[in-house]
Amino acid sequence: MGPSEHLYSQLVGWAKIILPLGALALLSTLFLFARSTPDQDDITVATVEAIAREQRVSAPEFSGVTDDGAVIVISAATARPDTDRPDTMSINDMRLRMDNADGSSVEVTATEGEVDGRGQIARFLGLARLITSDGYQMETNGLIAELSTGRITSDGLLEIRAPFGDLTAGKVTFQSAVDGKAQEILFTDGVRLLYNPQTP
Repeated sequence: MGPSEHLYSQLVGWAKIILPLGALALLSTLFLFARSTPDQDDITVATVEAIAREQRVSAPEFSGVTDDGAVIVISAATARPDTDRPDTMSINDMRLRMDNADGSSVEVTATEGEVDGRGQIARFLGLARLITSDGYQMETNGLIAELSTGRITSDGLLEIRAPFGDLTAGKVTFQSAVDGKAQEILFTDGVRLLYNPQTP
C-alpha cells in the first residue's frame, strides 16, 4: 500500500467519524433554534384556546316578525353569550333593520350592543345611529328596541336631521305601522327645531 493509498484510507476513516459528528452538531443546532422561538406558537395556541373558551360566533344574524307584521333582522360582526346572563348575547358592530308592513324601514347601528332573548329586547350601547327610509337621520347615546312590538326608544338626548330641518330632543320613540296607520315618530322632552324651508 503506497503513501497515497494510506492517506486515502486515513481520510476515509476520519470522515466516518467527523461526518456523523458534524451531522449531530447540525441537528442539535436546529433543535436549539427551534426551542429558542416557542413564544409565537404559545401565543397562537393561547389565542385559539381563549377564542374557544369565549364561544364567540362570527357574523351572526337574528331575525323575527313583530306582533304587527314588521320584519326585524339583527346582524353583527361577532356575538358571544354573557356569562352572568345566560339569555343575553353581547354583540360587536350591531345592526338592526326593521321593514314595516307599510313599506317604510328603519336601520340602527352601534359599535356595541346586546340582545336579551327572554325579554325580547335589543340594546344599542354607546353612540347609536338611526336612519329611516323617509329621510330622518339621528344620533343618540343608546337605543332600546322591543323586538316583539317594533317599538324603538332612545336612552338620552339626540340630534336629528329631518327633511324639513334640524331637531334636538331629549327622547324619541318609534312605533311601527299598525292597523293601517303609518309608522309614528314621537319627539319629547325639550324639542327644538331649526326649520329649513325647502326651495320650490
